[in-house]
Amino acid sequence: MAEKVRDYPKLAGDILEAVGGEENIVNATRCATRLRLVLKRSKPSAKQEVNSLPGVITVVENGGQFQVVIGQHVGEVYDEFAKLVNVDTAEAGNENKGSILNRIIATMSAVFAPFIYVLAAAGILQGALILINLVFPNFETTSTYQVFSFISWAPFTFLPIFIAITASKHFKTNTYIAVAACAALVSPDWATMAASIADGNSMNFLGLPLTETTYTSSVLPPLFLVWILSYLERFLNKHMNEVIRPLFVPLISIIVMVPLTLVAIGPLTSLGANGIANGYNFLAEYAPWLAGAIIGSLWQVIVIFGVHWGITPMVLANFEQYGRDSFQAYQTIAVIAQVGAVVGVILKAKSKEVKKVGVSAGITGIFGITEPAIYGVTLRFKKPFIIGCISGAIGAIVASFFNPYYFAYAGLPGPLTIVNGINGDYPTSFIGIVIGAAIAIVLPIILIQIFGFGEDTAAQADSSVAVDQKDSNAEASAAENNEEVVHAPLSGKLLALEEVPDEVFSSGAMGKGLAIEPSENKVYAPFDGTIVMLAPTKHAIGLRSKSGAEVLIHVGLDTVKLNGSPFTLHVKEGDRVKQGDVLSQFDSEAIEAAGVQTITPIILTNPANYKEIIIDETETTTQGNDLLTVVK
Repeated sequence: MAEKVRDYPKLAGDILEAVGGEENIVNATRCATRLRLVLKRSKPSAKQEVNSLPGVITVVENGGQFQVVIGQHVGEVYDEFAKLVNVDTAEAGNENKGSILNRIIATMSAVFAPFIYVLAAAGILQGALILINLVFPNFETTSTYQVFSFISWAPFTFLPIFIAITASKHFKTNTYIAVAACAALVSPDWATMAASIADGNSMNFLGLPLTETTYTSSVLPPLFLVWILSYLERFLNKHMNEVIRPLFVPLISIIVMVPLTLVAIGPLTSLGANGIANGYNFLAEYAPWLAGAIIGSLWQVIVIFGVHWGITPMVLANFEQYGRDSFQAYQTIAVIAQVGAVVGVILKAKSKEVKKVGVSAGITGIFGITEPAIYGVTLRFKKPFIIGCISGAIGAIVASFFNPYYFAYAGLPGPLTIVNGINGDYPTSFIGIVIGAAIAIVLPIILIQIFGFGEDTAAQADSSVAVDQKDSNAEASAAENNEEVVHAPLSGKLLALEEVPDEVFSSGAMGKGLAIEPSENKVYAPFDGTIVMLAPTKHAIGLRSKSGAEVLIHVGLDTVKLNGSPFTLHVKEGDRVKQGDVLSQFDSEAIEAAGVQTITPIILTNPANYKEIIIDETETTTQGNDLLTVVK
C-alpha cells in the first residue's frame, strides 16, 4: 500500500472521489507527510477506500481532520489536489463544526504542522551554537556566530508571517492580505513606537490608546487577526462592486485589521497567552516537583489525544517574556522516557517483528517524534507506555530540584535538544535535565527487563499456575504434533489482513493473521489457554495457548477512542480459558454509530516461532471453525 507514487493527479483525484467530491471539502492543507482534509460530512467508507489506494500509507481521523498519510510525496499530491478543489474561496459557513475542542485542535494542527520542522531546525541550530560556544568561548564574538545566530532566530522573530500563511489557508482568506497585515505587526517602526510607549510616552490611534505590546514571536495575535480577517474579507467581497474589489478589499482589510489588532486584538490575546503561561510558571516556581510530575507523566497521554498543539502559544509566550521555559525541559524528559521504554522492549522481546518495529520507532523518537513509539510499541503492549509515563514523571521530579529550563525553543523536544538547557546564568539547569533524562531512559529499560512488557509477564504468571494432569497431557500431545489450530473467535465475513483499513494491521507490523467482519456480538476463546492482556478500553484481548501461540483479538478499528463503553468483559488477565468460552460482548450498533468499523483483526503476534502458518481462505466463517493452523 505504501508503494511509490507515480501518477499524482490520479491519486489526488481518487482521494477526492473517495471522500465525497469537491462539495464535501471544507479545507485542505498539508504538513511534512500528511494531506489534511476537513470534511463537511464523514463518509463511512472513505477511510477504507483511501487506505487501499496505491501510494497511501494509512489514514488517520483525528481532531476533526481526515489525515491521509502519504510520506515524502505529499507535496506533489497536495499540489494536484489543490488544482481540483478551490480551498481558498470555499464558504466557511459550510465548515464542519464538530466540538469546540476538535475545532481548536484542527486549527492548531493546520497552523503549526506545516512549519514545525522549520522551528525545529532553527532550535537545533541554536543548540549547536550553544555547544560551539562552550568549546570555543571566543566564537560568540565573531561575525560568523552573529550570522548563524540571526539565522536561527529569524523564524521566531517573524513567526506571525508563518502563521499568516498557514492560517489564511485554514480560514480560507487571501494569503497576501494576511501576510501584509501580519508583517505590519513585526515592523521595526512598530517596535520603536512600542518601546517609546514602554518608556512612558503616550500614543493613540484615532483617540484610542496604544499599548507597548510587541508581536515578534507572538502566536495568538496574528492567529486571531487572520481569523477575523476571513470574515471581513468575505463581507467585503460579497458587498463590494467587482470593478473596485481587487484594490479596495486589500486596502480596507489592512487599514481595519492592523489598527484593530494594535488597539484590541493584540493586547487581549497576548494577555490571555501570558496569563496561561504565568499560571503554569506559578506552579513551576512554587511546586516545581508537581509541575514536573504532571508534565513528565501526562505529556505523552496528551500526544495520544492530539491536543499537544494547543500548548505552543504558552511555551512561545514564556520564551518571549522571559527568554526561557521549563515546560519544554520536562517535556523532553517525557519524550525520552518513551524512547527508553521502546529500548526496553527491544532488549526484552523475542519476536523479530517486535524488535524491527521497535528499532524504527526508537530512531524517530531520538528526533522528538514519539507517535511511532507510542502506537507501534509502548501503547500496543500497554505496560511499556505506563512504565514510560511513570519514568518520565520520576525523571522530571528529580530534574525539578535543579531549576531546569530551555533557553532556546525546541520545535520537537527530545534527546537532540537537551543542549538547549545550557546557560551560564543557570548552571544547574543542564545538569538537572541530563540527570532527569538519564533516569527517564534507564529506568524503563530496567523495569521492563524485570516486569516484562505484557506477553512476557503473562508467560511468567502462566508458568506459576499449577497445571493438572489433563492439561499436561494436552500440552504434550500438542508438542508431539508440532501444530496447533486457532479457531474462529466469532462468526462473520473473512478478510485478508491486507484488506484491513488500518496500516498497523495490514502492514503485518503486529503479526500475521486475518480479520473478521462480525455478524454477532460475542467473542469466544480460539483455543485452550490463558488471558495474557486486556486493553483498559476492553476492545482488545491477548491470549497464549498451552503450546505457546500468542493471539491478539482486536474488536473493531480505532475502538480505543470509545473508552470501553460498548464492551463487556467476561474474563480478567491471568484467567485460564477453554476453546469456545465467551471472552467478551460488544454493542456493534453503538460502535458503528460512533463512526467506527467493527472489523476485527485476529493476529498471531509471534509468527517467527513457526515454520508455517496456514490461513483459512473461505469467504465466511462460523465461531469455532478452523481459522489458522500454525506449524512449528
